[in-house]
Amino acid sequence: MDNEIQLISDGDGLAVIGSAADVDRFLISEGLSSKDLGLQRLKSAFGAGAAVAQAGSDMAAESGRWVKLTPKSAQLVKKYGLRESSKTGLSTGVVKGQKGQIRGFVEFARKPRSLLSNPAVLANAAKLMSQVAMQQTMDEITDYLATIDEKVDDVLRAQKDVVLARMIGEGFVIDETMTIREKRGRVDEVMWSKVQGAPATIAETQVYALRQLDAIAEKMERKTKIGDLAATAKEAEPAVREWLAVLARCFQLQDAIAVLELDRVLDASPEELDGHRLGLKAARQDRLELISRSTERLVARMNAVAGTANAKVLLHPSKSPAVVQSSNQVASGVHDFHGRLGLDAGRGSSEARRWVDAAAEVRDKALETGVKGVDAAKSLGSETLDRAGSVKDKLSSGIAERVRRRRGDEEERGEQAE
Repeated sequence: MDNEIQLISDGDGLAVIGSAADVDRFLISEGLSSKDLGLQRLKSAFGAGAAVAQAGSDMAAESGRWVKLTPKSAQLVKKYGLRESSKTGLSTGVVKGQKGQIRGFVEFARKPRSLLSNPAVLANAAKLMSQVAMQQTMDEITDYLATIDEKVDDVLRAQKDVVLARMIGEGFVIDETMTIREKRGRVDEVMWSKVQGAPATIAETQVYALRQLDAIAEKMERKTKIGDLAATAKEAEPAVREWLAVLARCFQLQDAIAVLELDRVLDASPEELDGHRLGLKAARQDRLELISRSTERLVARMNAVAGTANAKVLLHPSKSPAVVQSSNQVASGVHDFHGRLGLDAGRGSSEARRWVDAAAEVRDKALETGVKGVDAAKSLGSETLDRAGSVKDKLSSGIAERVRRRRGDEEERGEQAE
């Protein structure tokens, strides 16, 4: 008997829907990890007695898993020939396989089952996919905040700015509403009224944090003395980490609001669900691009400062490498931050990787040059230079020889004057 697996891709993730045994068999055959899609939520998403309600109930009876779209899982969309709808932006299809055969899913079903062809059911499935994807990012950010030295709430409480104080309060209310949602399975008017004003406060805090990062870079760029630059670069490391934590919390709360908003639209205006989902997706992408541009600009400016310090390593052998090292730490922190927000995945991921690789190469070369310069500078005052033919020794010997010649010329002129 042939078994069928329904596939839905929204560009960020892949939903795998079918009987529990078939879904597990499919995921094992493809070597994919997954999360529960939460199809049981569809049982209460439709009005009783309607034909679409039966379709929703049928879908809820299936097993659904969500797979994050990576280069590996994205190949499934091509492999199984999923067809994209210009209206919904979703790619859908059904694959068939022989029961009991791990690698039996090879045939594409030309006529999709009614569940995928039902617009309301498909819109609700897509909503679940968006929510699971955003909750995945929220979990990533929670892990990220746990790995840094400062807890984000501690960072926020340390600030005197009223906007940041309001954000703390909004965060508590949003977290509470998310907990109630998990218990109730929906977002009603009362629940939504508690959080609907939060986006403005969160956006204001996000802009504030981005400006603080710009201010850190500007402060470093204004320093001309290498000693001041080293001290400022050292101070920048924890400051950047703190403001990245604030940005991460902003993004986490914005995703939480979007999860609640999708449930609220389903409850109040289900016919607008698909359009609203696409709008939220576009807005989220805009936020990601804004954060990406700002943080990449920060790293580029830090690298430029490190380049300046590296050029002065022979004159300042102890302080110049410290600037390079601080720049390296900031760039590593930004890279980790990008990964947690998913900026290194999906559309534009190859460009992001090229940027990270290029930045790492610049930093590594600067640091390597700095270390060599320190070794050369230290060797200038040594009476026992190792003349084994290394580049460092040749540089040191050449400089030392010029110093001896200069001293010899001065002594000779002194003797002639006598």
